[in-house]
Amino acid sequence: MSTAVVDAPAVVQRTLAPLAPMLARQSVAQARMFLRTPAVSVISFVMPVMLFLFFGLQVRGTPYLPGVDLSTFMLASFGAYAVSSVMVFNYGITIALDRGQKVDILMRVSPLPGSVYLLARTITALALGLVGLLVLFAVAILTGTQLPAETWILMGLRLMIGSLPFIALGFALAYLCSPSAAPADPNLLFIVIAFGSGMLIRIDQMPDFLRTIAPYLPTYHYAQLSWGALGAATEEWYVSAAWLAGFTIVFFAIAIFAYRREAARKFA
Repeated sequence: MSTAVVDAPAVVQRTLAPLAPMLARQSVAQARMFLRTPAVSVISFVMPVMLFLFFGLQVRGTPYLPGVDLSTFMLASFGAYAVSSVMVFNYGITIALDRGQKVDILMRVSPLPGSVYLLARTITALALGLVGLLVLFAVAILTGTQLPAETWILMGLRLMIGSLPFIALGFALAYLCSPSAAPADPNLLFIVIAFGSGMLIRIDQMPDFLRTIAPYLPTYHYAQLSWGALGAATEEWYVSAAWLAGFTIVFFAIAIFAYRREAARKFA
């Protein structure tokens, strides 16, 4: 009588790839996607520099506030525009375009964790925002803008730390806008709130009704952080931070709702 020997099924051990290399490679891939979208990257990097060269340099030496000339004040405004625009466009346009190209479905079936994908996008947005800001600062320095080193550093830190609500706004727009409207809708919305907050046009030059609306826009309080680095803000930094924290919560709530609605429609 023979005895059949049945081998026990082999236990397959699955291990996750190391987080750091995976995150670094995904961040580089996201940066390449952003830079290969000229309609987004050119606006984000070139526009603030052109605004400063065309408008900021022309008023150098013009007194504006005690200890602050108009050119430097405009530099702070355009710095806020440079960082926040990258945040909104990096999320708002590129993710919406990914949806149209079914990249979101590909990422869904890939072994890449969703948390790594979103974290990589956040790191990419922060890195590109910093690059855009440093390019603007470099142009300002090369054209003769002189500020103490601590002012440059403080302005940069405030703009980078305060940019979180614009990442959330971009994420929300990415799932609220259709892929076909992605290049236009976030751009139009951001230009409107940038103009309406004093980033691109000084508040003292705006119509009265826009001055009334401005304090309720996230871009207004974000610009206040930048102006505050020069001592030119009209509100304390913690007031600006509180407003921006509130906008972050609201925008992330909208983003989560829009994402879940999209996921339910596609993957349910």
